[in-house]
Amino acid sequence: MSLTSSLLIGRSALAASQIAIRVTGDNIANAATPGYHRRVATLSPSRGEVTANGLYFGRGVEVSAINRRVEEALSARIRTSVSQEQSARVNQDLLAQIESLTSDLAGTGVTGNLEELFDAFSELANNPASTATRSLIVETAETVSQYMQRLRLDLIDARDQVDIQVGAGVVRTNELLGEIASLNEAIVSSEQGRTENAALRDQRDVLVGELAQYMDVSVTNKENGSIDVYVGSTPIVNGALARGLKTLTVDVGGELRLFVATADREEKLNISSGRIGALLTQRSGDLDDTITRLDDLASNLIYEVNRLPSQGRPGVGMTSTLAERRVASVDQVLALNDPANLAFAGLPFSASNGSFEVIVRNSATGSEQRVKIDIDLDGIDNTGAAGFADDTTLASLVADLDAVSDLSASVSTSGQLQLNASSGFEFSFANDSSGVLATLGINTFFTGTSAQDIGVREEIVDNPLLLVAGVTDGSNEAALAIAQLRDGPVESAGGVSLTQHWRQTTERIAVKTAAAGSRAAAATDVRLALESQEAAISGVSIDEESINLITFQRQYQAAAQFINVIDEMTQILLSLV
Repeated sequence: MSLTSSLLIGRSALAASQIAIRVTGDNIANAATPGYHRRVATLSPSRGEVTANGLYFGRGVEVSAINRRVEEALSARIRTSVSQEQSARVNQDLLAQIESLTSDLAGTGVTGNLEELFDAFSELANNPASTATRSLIVETAETVSQYMQRLRLDLIDARDQVDIQVGAGVVRTNELLGEIASLNEAIVSSEQGRTENAALRDQRDVLVGELAQYMDVSVTNKENGSIDVYVGSTPIVNGALARGLKTLTVDVGGELRLFVATADREEKLNISSGRIGALLTQRSGDLDDTITRLDDLASNLIYEVNRLPSQGRPGVGMTSTLAERRVASVDQVLALNDPANLAFAGLPFSASNGSFEVIVRNSATGSEQRVKIDIDLDGIDNTGAAGFADDTTLASLVADLDAVSDLSASVSTSGQLQLNASSGFEFSFANDSSGVLATLGINTFFTGTSAQDIGVREEIVDNPLLLVAGVTDGSNEAALAIAQLRDGPVESAGGVSLTQHWRQTTERIAVKTAAAGSRAAAATDVRLALESQEAAISGVSIDEESINLITFQRQYQAAAQFINVIDEMTQILLSLV
């Protein structure tokens, strides 16, 4: 081994020490940099040994690689935990918002207003002739209607905000996907199959981590240094290509549903967690469910309350009335239970097979005639086969009513059933087993079909004496039955009372909100634990780097001393020549 070879060995030690010191310094400088992974300089013997006198001598040392200290499996688990934490936080926030909107703790919510309404009807049952109580009922009912409408609008606004947040999340996601694709291209170009470009890879990891906040993603590493990003089995980044995302609004069973899909082929993504995943889940879950339950409550209230006054006698004689339901001319000749009859097919309540009585009273003499009107809605024709040919239509009902003495029936130009008594006569109804009067909106109290349009019939607002308390003057059957809706079971409400129906909704939301808070806290603990594990592997320890710095410094000093010795030996050798 020549002195020249020895000098080369010393030089390699100096160079390797310099590189190792630079890597150590870079680690120390970035000890507090978010997303930075500790670099490790790998030292290995220089390749190609030499021989002299049958002995093998090395060629010194070289830095074979500078790699990031990364555990890919742990990184994947952290991305999953980030998605789950963000999902849990969004669920908690949205459920808390729904809970605050539907809360009845102060007694001024839906349940409290219903209680006041039923209390007012109970007072009317005790004193059916009271005009003041009728006015109180109208005022309370208007409060109930307005509160339900306002609550529904607040829930719709919350859902609209979810749509806006999803749209904003998709915009940011597209930015991240584009940046990840650009970094893929830059990494492949800079590395060209050689050592890692650690800085670019760290930048890309930070972007993928932020992407995980919006949706659950998985990453596949490629040999050329790029990555593919997937949501489920659908790729959204393929090397240098970012497919881009968009929102889709699709009509599903009459409801507008929001989806996120790829921008190129509109492939719907199955996003189960992350901010976007939670927003989509809540939109079609608790938000829509709460709106539906509110609509169900309103429709049950409308039908159950209307069903009772519609078959009674108002506080003043009724000489004319106009039904609330509007029926298009094409539907007037179709059976009320025919699915093709669009005026009735979409209602949350419907008429059934049965009958009702029309009572026409001579105002002067007090004499009455009772006429039974049969409602055929059994869905069977006169041959016994299934069909609607013989079932009651609006047109046939008008004909039956018009045939009653001293009562005329017609359909207005707006498609509403119009009833008028002859001069000196008044009319009322009784014993409606079909529910057709409530369905058509004849002699009813509430208008509308859901929380969106619930209201009090305008004629009753103008004249509370038109409010029905019972079947006859001074009776209280209708008022008493309505008051009993407070605690009595309602079949269409699942066999519970109307107040209990809504109380179950608020209790369910409260329980889910509390559970969401616990899940959010647990998800945060999991993420912190995983990040702590990653910090132990990939994080920079100042103490460890200080030791490395001293080690490489001593190596550099020793290499310099070694070169100095070889130089002295060379000088001695030259002086002998």
